[in-house]
Amino acid sequence: MNDASHTAWTPDGETQAKPTEDAIIAAIAEVYDPEIPVNIYELGLIYAIEIADDNAVKVEMTLTAPACPSAQELPQQVHNAVMSVSGVTSCDVETVWDPPWDPSRMTEEARLQLNMF
Repeated sequence: MNDASHTAWTPDGETQAKPTEDAIIAAIAEVYDPEIPVNIYELGLIYAIEIADDNAVKVEMTLTAPACPSAQELPQQVHNAVMSVSGVTSCDVETVWDPPWDPSRMTEEARLQLNMF
């Protein structure tokens, strides 16, 4: 479980931990495409992360191709990873296709790992 969240104090005591984007990214980076030995964040499959005031998280992601064999399991794995972050109250993962994924979305580190220069 990721504990990289911020806890606020009020006169009434401690409030609910606020998850950080860094903590959510770290959790998502634990999810790997089963066919590619790079985490899905480094692959550039995560398009947006939004944290609402009530600590609900929305993630927009894509897949390497619409016919990806992991189309059902990867969004569920992202959901589970985000829910493991301290303070997250709910998570909605939406798979989007626009813009389409292409290798230019990968980080330099991912390109190096896959020998794609």
